[in-house]
Amino acid sequence: MYRIAAILIGLVALLHFYIAWFEMFAWTTRGPQVFSSFPVELFEPTKAMAANQGLYNSFLAIGLTWSLFIKDPEWRFKVAACFLLFVMVAGIFGAATVSQRIFFVQAVPAAIALLFAYLAYRKAA
Repeated sequence: MYRIAAILIGLVALLHFYIAWFEMFAWTTRGPQVFSSFPVELFEPTKAMAANQGLYNSFLAIGLTWSLFIKDPEWRFKVAACFLLFVMVAGIFGAATVSQRIFFVQAVPAAIALLFAYLAYRKAA
């Protein structure tokens, strides 16, 4: 069970590393393709704002990655759960304020990873 949880946590981390890269470095080049409903002329003026969001996403990814290297099962679960809950809240807020698609891209995978992390921790305890 731990391997499945670790793979899912790793995938959520990779997703957030990608989001961080996208928001920090590809906002003006790939952004108009991804967010077609956002006016093209606003990508350049919002570049710094997107980079700031990307930095926060990198913190989520780093925290999730860190959790994979913690030896103690209790603390591994606590750290993973903390960062997965952060991702879920961000996904729910993004769905409520930007696009419902964000819920399925961010919150749902984090919830599934959290469930498996909990089951793995319960089995180890």
